[in-house]
Amino acid sequence: MENINKQIAAASGIFAIGADLPVSRIGFGAMRLTGDGIWGPPRDKDEAITVLKRTLDLGINLIDTAEAYGPEINESLIAEALYPYPKDLVIATKGGLLRPGPNQFQPDGRPKRLRQDLEGSLRRLRVDHIDLYQLHYPDPKVPFEDSVGEIARMRTEGKIRHVGLSNVTIDQLKAAQKLVPIVTVQNHYNLEQPQALGMDIQQTAALIDLCARENIGFIPWHPRSVGKLARPEGILDQIARRYNAQPGQIALAWLLQRSPTILPIPGTASIKHLEENVEATRIRLSQDEFEEIRRVAHA
Repeated sequence: MENINKQIAAASGIFAIGADLPVSRIGFGAMRLTGDGIWGPPRDKDEAITVLKRTLDLGINLIDTAEAYGPEINESLIAEALYPYPKDLVIATKGGLLRPGPNQFQPDGRPKRLRQDLEGSLRRLRVDHIDLYQLHYPDPKVPFEDSVGEIARMRTEGKIRHVGLSNVTIDQLKAAQKLVPIVTVQNHYNLEQPQALGMDIQQTAALIDLCARENIGFIPWHPRSVGKLARPEGILDQIARRYNAQPGQIALAWLLQRSPTILPIPGTASIKHLEENVEATRIRLSQDEFEEIRRVAHA
């Protein structure tokens, strides 16, 4: 039964992060395995650990976390649930975001802070290097090149295998590429709001297409958000009923078809929702359905 289950996530396709870390294109965002406001421990720790273990049963081998989730708690929970890790598991984490309290986030891209965050992530995850380390958010108070430069130095030291960015523009991506190879970009993107933070729809689409051309993984956060598009008799509702699916599953299927380097990481604290998310990989929208959803979402 386990072998059959492991084929489910693989139905999403395989993408090699940095050309040498093959992952199922449907990943898991672990952020929700914390308390309210992404603060403190999960309400049900045993259930959170069960969810993490189930991700592996389903064939997911990309888990995204961050120092800021908890803070620190999310990374420790992953290690408690999954260490020693399977050889093919890729754990991506992030640094450079302060947490004064629940639902509060403040960029801190100082080199000293980034190094502190990385060292903490190594300890909590119980590893000697991070497979994919991402700058969580550019800090307007710190030169972008200083933040990325410090991450590049830590990569040279062998503490990081690959470098990614989060919440960045095309110009910032290009600036970072002058300092270090960038293998992923993690930005806000979904059908409800098909634009990244600080960018319009056209700029976001251009960034996604650039990532595809350069074989850079594009990791959309909040990938299932559909908002008013899921209203009764709306386009997503109609298409979801054709596939006996939920609108959120159609949203994930659409993202997987949008670009070959898109890697959705839907998060949940529920086994039921986890399995529902992975089942979305079985859905293949027709070209007409895909274009109709694009037209309505980008209107």
